[in-house]
Amino acid sequence: MSETKCRRCLLRELAEGKELYEAVRTYRAELPEEIRTTDVEFNGRLEKCGSCQYLNNATCMQCGCFVEFRAAKRDIHCPMGSW
Repeated sequence: MSETKCRRCLLRELAEGKELYEAVRTYRAELPEEIRTTDVEFNGRLEKCGSCQYLNNATCMQCGCFVEFRAAKRDIHCPMGSW
């Protein structure tokens, strides 16, 4: 039986993504406040990613990034213009 990849899942929702999600948390915490998204911005961005057709297994299929890393910085935006 083949493994099914999670579509529309984020790292924080994937059992195999827990270590990477901890890296996201560390990355965000170490970003200077002036370039880090607020918790509200971060979670809002991820909510939009969660309903995007291009999210697959925590990865944006348009740019190839893990969306949590991309959502962490204010000056980086969604390649599809969603945020």
